[in-house]
Amino acid sequence: MRNTMNIYKRKDGRFEGRIPFGRDNNGNLKYKYMYSRNLAELKEKMLYAYTTSEKYSPVVCGKTLQELSLEWLNCAKLRVKESSYCCYEKIVTKHIIPYFKQIKYTELNTPQINTFIEYLLKSGKSNGKGGLSSKTVQDIIVAMRSVAKYAEQEYGFRNPMHNISIPKIEKKDVPVLNEVERKTLQNHLMNDLNNTNIGVLLAMYSGMRIGEIGALKWEDIDLKNGIVHISRTIQRINDKSGNNKTKLVIGTPKSKTSERDIPIPDFLVDILKARKCNESSFILSGRHKPVEPRTIQNRFKSVLKNCGIRNVNFHLLRHTYATVCIENGFDAKSVSELLGHASVNITLNRYVHSSLDMKKKYVAKLNFSA
Repeated sequence: MRNTMNIYKRKDGRFEGRIPFGRDNNGNLKYKYMYSRNLAELKEKMLYAYTTSEKYSPVVCGKTLQELSLEWLNCAKLRVKESSYCCYEKIVTKHIIPYFKQIKYTELNTPQINTFIEYLLKSGKSNGKGGLSSKTVQDIIVAMRSVAKYAEQEYGFRNPMHNISIPKIEKKDVPVLNEVERKTLQNHLMNDLNNTNIGVLLAMYSGMRIGEIGALKWEDIDLKNGIVHISRTIQRINDKSGNNKTKLVIGTPKSKTSERDIPIPDFLVDILKARKCNESSFILSGRHKPVEPRTIQNRFKSVLKNCGIRNVNFHLLRHTYATVCIENGFDAKSVSELLGHASVNITLNRYVHSSLDMKKKYVAKLNFSA
């Protein structure tokens, strides 16, 4: 309880304390203010106010991190996509609750949270053998910040996450497909234009995510103007409602900016015109049943093997697309919009990979005496 008290010393020498006691019509916290020249006396006044308030009874103030995390999850379920909720639930039940167990929320402090982060990075995997990636740990800490914000807004609790730094994601140099690999892959695809190969070609020349390719229907392609409209994505998530562990869902793309129109080259438009079938069928299956991302990934790996190209993930086509666009003089803003990013910085920091040959070409153009 004492950890939730806000006390300040005023210029007139008195101590001022405040406790939250509800919300106004706009949802903002309302506070009661108390004053005293004696700090101990003020604390006793505030403690009495807490214990006599129904909302801030000892039962409420003794809430555990587990209880507050589950409360936050229930609230999140009403406002986020099902796939996002599944990610949050996994973070809470697999990482936060098992580690902190029944610790009272008001006892949570900075050293404990930093120790938790260190544990995740060193031995956070379910089998205890090795640590989690920086990205996974970052997601966990972001979720804990949301739980802390919920506790602060709903109960007026002190926020222990204010001074916690999120681990930086280790940037790995992704070896995008070079010119020889791209030509080899395209020749192979063009010589066997089945549904899978057309999907890979589309990814090469649009930068679509694997889920977006899987959810793409013929009705999403404007063949007259050569434009692909992205409005859906497909993914497999945990299923809590039935007997199956997971289920395939088709929903809106990753973010609002991911809903976009992508122009494609004329040669690809011609290929699609010759292949077109029922408007409501999926591109990759030619039927009303989609192909799921894992199957697309496996088929792509088979294509690479047949081409004699190194084994890479389907997502590398997206990185390659962004890099080739920049190499061909596209401005960063246009590339960002084509990829459906909310920020140009995401595009430049994660998806554009300059090669040594590209740098040599740029340097060769330098002439300070001209």
